[in-house]
Amino acid sequence: MPSTVIAERIGWTGSVRWLREHVAKIRPEIRPADPSDRITWLPGNAAHCDLWFPPQKIPLGQDPASLMPVLVMTLAHSRFTAARMIPSRHTEVLLLGMWELLQQFERVPRRLIWDNEAGIGRGKKHAVGVEQFMGSLGTKLVLLPPRDPESKGIVERRNDFYERSFMPGRQFESPQDFNEQLSTWIRKANTRMVRTIRRTPMELLDTDRKAMLPLPPAVFDLGWRQQVRLPRDYYVRVATCDYSVAPQAIGRMVDVSADLERVKVRCGGKLMADHPRSWAKHLTVTDPQHVAAAALLRQAFQARATRQEQEESLIRDLSEYDRAFGLHHIEGLGA
Repeated sequence: MPSTVIAERIGWTGSVRWLREHVAKIRPEIRPADPSDRITWLPGNAAHCDLWFPPQKIPLGQDPASLMPVLVMTLAHSRFTAARMIPSRHTEVLLLGMWELLQQFERVPRRLIWDNEAGIGRGKKHAVGVEQFMGSLGTKLVLLPPRDPESKGIVERRNDFYERSFMPGRQFESPQDFNEQLSTWIRKANTRMVRTIRRTPMELLDTDRKAMLPLPPAVFDLGWRQQVRLPRDYYVRVATCDYSVAPQAIGRMVDVSADLERVKVRCGGKLMADHPRSWAKHLTVTDPQHVAAAALLRQAFQARATRQEQEESLIRDLSEYDRAFGLHHIEGLGA
């Protein structure tokens, strides 16, 4: 109950500030107890997953600098951690990011623990594609109930560690620069003593890995996959951005695939476009070679149209010859 409501109920006429300060002192005494147990994490049992938002905007080229999410995964037993900045919180991006971090572990934890992240799932409902991803890994997804930060306090404390130890005094030119600096720093952080376990993550990593599941050689259907008919303007759209395609594929079905780094377009198995993935939004990414090829095709099309017009102009109606010889007024000449 807010202090202002308490003041109204008891008919308080004094200082509201004084009342608020004294109510705050007695609140802990009447608050219901909500105990939290200490959990012992067995080797290979779980990895805590979370999104950390560094308090510094990252330049994105043509777009204004923005706060970008960082996907963090920490092994619960060894406290070994891996992280990388990602372009958004969409499901496709989260799954790609998780796959890249799991490859750094070289094994798969038996459980992946998430809170209620919309791109992963909430309650008993998983986002589209998440169940297939977990099935490919052979692991179990655990979605925590709301307002339960203690259940994944390991990764929450790591996020605070990043903010206090990694961020101060650093500047970043791009998301790629951020990831390079972060990966270098994490390699050192994983060799530092963790007070709660009195060991370094690197010392316990092998024990953790031995109890984990094997990492599959590949996970299919990750990222963006779509098949579209290439329009006359020879661009395809991936996550709000447009990417140019070789105009020779206009009017044909093309296969578009994208991950965190590249956007590729194929037609009949032949590569028709390969662009760096743009992290900014609503941009148009153009390959100059595609523009030059489109200009040549346009010139060839226009020259063909001109030749057709010239050929059509050489064909005359026979009545024009009748008029030229003064025969158009003779009726029944054709008979």
